[in-house]
Amino acid sequence: MKSMDPGDILKSKVVSPIECLQYALNLPTSLVINGIESMELLDHAFEAARTFKPLTQNEVATLLAKTAQPAANGEYERFKTSHAYDSTERNPSYLN
Repeated sequence: MKSMDPGDILKSKVVSPIECLQYALNLPTSLVINGIESMELLDHAFEAARTFKPLTQNEVATLLAKTAQPAANGEYERFKTSHAYDSTERNPSYLN
């Protein structure tokens, strides 16, 4: 699971990197990928791991409610709503 995709979700300004990481860690995933593109994101990753505790149902509901409006049109999920991350579209030879 990619907790912040390529960072688009953070542009919404409704969630923090720590919230994204802790939400992902709360899900039944076998792996959470956290790209470290800056020392600030590394610090966030350490803080998320250090302070992690399973989220309550109320905490999950609050987080999902907070992100519902920005997620509604897919603006922050371009990997789902555009070809921006589809390498096979740009490189059809990958399919052979």
